[in-house]
Amino acid sequence: MKKAKPESRIQVIDRAAMLLDAISRYSLPVTLKALSADTNLAPSTAFRILHSLIDNRFVDRDSTGKYQLSGRLIRLSNSQYTNIDFRAVAKPYMEKLRDKFGETINLTTREGDVIIYVEKAIPNRMMHVQQIIGSRAPLHVTGVGKMMLGMDGKEGIRGYAQRTNLPGYTRKTFSTLDTLIPECLSCVKQGFAFDNEEAEMGVGCIGVLLYDRYGEVVAGLSVSAPIERRKDEWTKDLITAGRALSAELGYIEAEASDE
Repeated sequence: MKKAKPESRIQVIDRAAMLLDAISRYSLPVTLKALSADTNLAPSTAFRILHSLIDNRFVDRDSTGKYQLSGRLIRLSNSQYTNIDFRAVAKPYMEKLRDKFGETINLTTREGDVIIYVEKAIPNRMMHVQQIIGSRAPLHVTGVGKMMLGMDGKEGIRGYAQRTNLPGYTRKTFSTLDTLIPECLSCVKQGFAFDNEEAEMGVGCIGVLLYDRYGEVVAGLSVSAPIERRKDEWTKDLITAGRALSAELGYIEAEASDE
């Protein structure tokens, strides 16, 4: 009788799981040396897999070079216990912004290296920017996407650039790391982002991020308009709506330091 073949396994996934399990056994961030010893992986192998996990936001690396599980894993493991539909929560805010601006309001989420349009509120006017629900756009050509990249830090942005080669969609697209990194980090710091014809000539956007109760980014809220009609003063209303929406999703914003 022929012996049954063992079930095929994907080695890199097994090794990634081993590293995640090893990190979870520590209450504080842990060194590469310790993780290598715990998993019997060569330090170079462990390092390579850990940084792929960082690029995918499953692991964080602190300023001392130690590793810990990311907040994203907590959110993913707890997502089945929440019945909040953020699209339903966002819709009234989107409609209010649409009525005030007279332009298209978008709700987007991240999937890997792209954003996906999951909801929209369109104005009652003949000429407006039309985003199709379910359509996708690369992170580096949208305001919300640049903020999401900025949240990944410099190494995350570099990983994205390696995977995508930063294709240019218009002459205004940020297609080099030297320009993209400071742009993304600046967007996060100021709390909003502009898309100045970076995805499509003649179209401009302003975007903000939405956070859940774990402090994780769950979506982006943006306004899209012909570039000549877009107004910088809309930024304040978008930020206000983003904060209110995040609060409804359970996010508690940290108080500003007095120092």
